[in-house]
Amino acid sequence: MSPGNKPDILLVDDEAQIRRLLRSVLEGQGYSVREAQSGRVALGEIALDPPSLIILDLGLPDTPGTEVLRALRPICRAPVLVLSVRGQEQSKIDALDAGADDYLTKPFGTGELLARLRVLMRRTQTRSETQNIFQMGPIEVNLERRQVLRDGRPIELTPREYALLRLLILHSDRVLTHSQILRELWGNQGENQNHYLRVYMMRLRRKLGEEASDGYIQTQSGVGYCFVSNPIRPR
Repeated sequence: MSPGNKPDILLVDDEAQIRRLLRSVLEGQGYSVREAQSGRVALGEIALDPPSLIILDLGLPDTPGTEVLRALRPICRAPVLVLSVRGQEQSKIDALDAGADDYLTKPFGTGELLARLRVLMRRTQTRSETQNIFQMGPIEVNLERRQVLRDGRPIELTPREYALLRLLILHSDRVLTHSQILRELWGNQGENQNHYLRVYMMRLRRKLGEEASDGYIQTQSGVGYCFVSNPIRPR
């Protein structure tokens, strides 16, 4: 971790112009930046000195970004933000399934990039902390007691609805793909049964009320869902 609690970032992209731009932006915010122009170089850097955070382009010349993810996950738990171009929706889904924490679509604004990095930083800083109670407005979820309350009164959830809510909360601020959720809740046999997930998500949101849909449980169109621990409210 670099001074000021800013992580050191490994920037993996084969385009020198993008690396120069991102290095300038990141170092201007106090981050320490290392660069790798290929998957092979990136994995060597990670093996020698694991970074605090990784920005990974999916379109590398030597190794697909998803393969780099699968190779690095056994040796590095650092959050990974993947970069993709428009039209690579399946690649983004594959990357999330392979262990990425978030993604950005090129072209993107530097403000959004920095905001997503701050979210990943918060997750990293709190990963080792034990937190059993989560708040969504008047909704309180106590994971230790397996209890969901609204204004202090219990909300009755089925075991599957509770399992879905718990899974999203435990992966707060991370996009979970449809297939990831289905594997966790239904096993391998349910991986392609997206209609199951839509039905349970609809029931869960209905029982939780507007708090679930008011920025907390967000739909990532064509990809999956994300529980946002501190959603930005419209003014």
